Amino acid sequence: MGLWRLNGTGCVRSVTAGTMGAMNDDLADLTARIDRTNELLQRMLAEVAKTPSTHAIFVDAGYLYAAAGRLVAGTEDRRSFDLDAEGLIDALIDRARTIFADSRLLRVYWYDGARRRIHTAEQQSIAELPDVKVRLGNLNANNQQKGVDSLIRTDLESLARHRAISDAALLGGDEDLVSAVEAAQGYGARVHLWGIEAPEGRNQAEPLLWEVDSQRTLDLDFFKPYVSRRTAASYEPSSATARPSREDVRFVGAQIAAKWLAARGRDALVDLLPGHPYLPGSVDQDLLVEAEQLLAYSLRGQSDLRRALRDGFWEHLQTQY
Repeated sequence: MGLWRLNGTGCVRSVTAGTMGAMNDDLADLTARIDRTNELLQRMLAEVAKTPSTHAIFVDAGYLYAAAGRLVAGTEDRRSFDLDAEGLIDALIDRARTIFADSRLLRVYWYDGARRRIHTAEQQSIAELPDVKVRLGNLNANNQQKGVDSLIRTDLESLARHRAISDAALLGGDEDLVSAVEAAQGYGARVHLWGIEAPEGRNQAEPLLWEVDSQRTLDLDFFKPYVSRRTAASYEPSSATARPSREDVRFVGAQIAAKWLAARGRDALVDLLPGHPYLPGSVDQDLLVEAEQLLAYSLRGQSDLRRALRDGFWEHLQTQY
């Protein structure tokens, strides 16, 4: 028997059992599709939950040199002080690991200027460091950086758009970086502004401070181990001591590791191992100072020997675990 119902014109028409069956089939098919969609969404959410967060560090080297130089050495002139970029980068990585405890590092982006975008010797040594990407803008006749802010924006926006990072630590202060922050935030990334303590007033633009998701200031104690006034012999190999080989430095690193382990015990080793290949800033600085004393040779600016020193330190610790 058919059912009767009004059609759109007010006339009564019959709804047959066949029509009702087709409607039920369509409803069942729609329900099945909804169930499949819900299942796919649940799987996607589960995969997202298992995917670790990722962060990257973006360093405006122009701001870093000027602000850190003024804070520690009393001058913004790069020619008047030395910066241990390798040690400082490791310290920044260590600080980020503390702040983003459940996140992994993608890499450190180091933005600087160079004539015709040709790496200086210092920039080349920085580019050779693990997990570091050097990006160069140009320098004009007045030694002013050109194009660095646009490089930062391009990288921030691209990484955020492709979900390569969830958090960005930005060490800089220029107001032109506001657009870079907005671009990354537009794709869901959080941008955390890191600044350098200013002896007087501020060294970061207020519009930039307003735009970011969080702010932190790195103080004098943080930079002291990595910045020093330049003297005639500062950071130069001693003329009376030959440059040690990588194997010599690696052996010294293992010696220091043995002393470190004997003094602190295996519990300290268990805490240190998850950070491999990076050392906490305080441990790395102590390692450098003690190695220089044993070698009677300065390792400042000697990136290959610094890596050999850390390799020897880690290799000994890992054999004891």
